[in-house]
Amino acid sequence: MSASTSVKVKPLGDRVLIKHIEEEEQVRGGIYIPDSAKEKPQEAEVIALGTGSKDAEGNAIGFNVKVGDRVLTSKYGGTEVKVDGQTYLLVREDDILGIIEA
Repeated sequence: MSASTSVKVKPLGDRVLIKHIEEEEQVRGGIYIPDSAKEKPQEAEVIALGTGSKDAEGNAIGFNVKVGDRVLTSKYGGTEVKVDGQTYLLVREDDILGIIEA
């Protein structure tokens, strides 16, 4: 899915909608690893940004990420959301550990 695709979810506040980038499945030595034993991917694409948050004086605080960025996230943060058969994750911007530079 590219960042230009429209999604029917608009995050609120400092939340960011991301989609994990799945690595291709590899079978090593003929051993199949079931989905339940695999680690969650940590690399994701930013799909949508929330409405933003405000500081103590009421000034808007901008996001450090933008739609289309590839980011690293914590393994177990966020809330899983399914929309039109696709699985996304809603995370706070603080749960994003870094931006992957191209």
